[in-house]
Amino acid sequence: MTHRIAGAACLALCLIAGSARAATVEVTVDGIEPVPSTLYVALCQGGLSEAECRTGQDAPVRAASQRVVFEGVAPGAYAVAAFQDLNGDRRLDRTGLGLPTEPYGFSGAPERTARPDFARAQIAVREPGLALRVRLVRALPRR
Repeated sequence: MTHRIAGAACLALCLIAGSARAATVEVTVDGIEPVPSTLYVALCQGGLSEAECRTGQDAPVRAASQRVVFEGVAPGAYAVAAFQDLNGDRRLDRTGLGLPTEPYGFSGAPERTARPDFARAQIAVREPGLALRVRLVRALPRR
C-alpha cells in the first residue's frame, strides 16, 4: 500500500512538473481584409513548410484584427505563420512563381525584402508565454 501511495504522489508531481513547462502563445493578427473568409494561424518548429507548421487554428474572419491563443506550448524556438483564405480552399494560393496571392504574414521582422525563412521569423517561447502581433500583407496587389 505504501508503494501505491508513493507511486501516486510521484505521478501527481510529474503531472504538475509537466504542466509547469507549458506556455501560452497569444497571437494578434492585424491587416485582415474585411471579406467573408477564414483566418489560419500556425506555430512552426524548425522551418516554415506545412510539415513543420503542425499546430494550427482557424477561425472565421470577424474583424480587421483577431486574436488566436495557443495553450500548452512547450518552451522552445517557434515561428508563427498566418494567412487569410479568401476563396475557401484551405490553403495559401500562389502564382506560378510561388508568390502568395492571398494575405499572409509571419512572426519576426515585419518588413519582408526576401523570401521568409525560419531564422527571421523565429520567436523564443518561455514560461509563462508571450504575446505577439503578426501583420498580414499582400505580395501582389489585389486583382
